[in-house]
Amino acid sequence: MLSNNILPPTHYHKTEVQEILHLAIVSKTKSEEISREEFLEIALELGISIKSLEIVEQNWLSTKKYKEKKQEFDKYLQKRLKHKIIKFLIINSFCVILNFLAVHTLSWSLYVLTISGLIITLDIFKTFQSESESYQKEFQKWSLTNEIKTKISGFWSRLTRRILS
Repeated sequence: MLSNNILPPTHYHKTEVQEILHLAIVSKTKSEEISREEFLEIALELGISIKSLEIVEQNWLSTKKYKEKKQEFDKYLQKRLKHKIIKFLIINSFCVILNFLAVHTLSWSLYVLTISGLIITLDIFKTFQSESESYQKEFQKWSLTNEIKTKISGFWSRLTRRILS
């Protein structure tokens, strides 16, 4: 029975069910984590078969791994953009100073500043367009390159261990 005479609704939206069950599970457990056995027990109490739970869990793990890779890729893009901006600032500062020292006014360096400013602006725009086709292609390429690097380094470390032992 609910307090304050609040009547529960007759129907719930899926997200509401998820939120309520999440709160119930959190209040039931004493620690931040639950064991695999407790996890399976909760699923069985909810009438979820082990097989369907394993399928959903595998999908969840795949999605989680994909999101982590995307976050790592976004950090890589932001770091690369930061380096481009630093190069932009250094080169354009040099051009402006050189132009000012040479003719005591800003003339040709403004063209360099404008063109390189447009290029860096496009790079900034491109970096934060995570739904674009070019972003997806670059992510695929980066992901493949990282997998190859991981496999090569793993192979190399196993090879050196065997040689040294």
